Amino acid sequence: MENEQRWELRLYVAGSTPKSVLALKNITRYCEENLEGRYSIEVIDLLKTPQLAEGDQIVAIPTLIRKVPIPIRKIIGDLSDEEKVLVGLNIRPMPLKNKP
Repeated sequence: MENEQRWELRLYVAGSTPKSVLALKNITRYCEENLEGRYSIEVIDLLKTPQLAEGDQIVAIPTLIRKVPIPIRKIIGDLSDEEKVLVGLNIRPMPLKNKP
């Protein structure tokens, strides 16, 4: 069932630049709102492990990669455009919950 699908994401950053920090904050929020309990985000700092960039063909940072579900998808930038990110990752937004 689609609602039980796990999402494995990898975010490539270069240290704690404003764009990198914002990208992590944004993707974490989108996942919490739409994939609660069904996602993992692996953050790879290319300043510490630059050799990992080659495997996923990283040419710009920050870059978000959806590893699972396949096919692999990439989004470059600070991920501030929520609609673009959700469409790019093929995540269907959850209906808004009624808050007291």
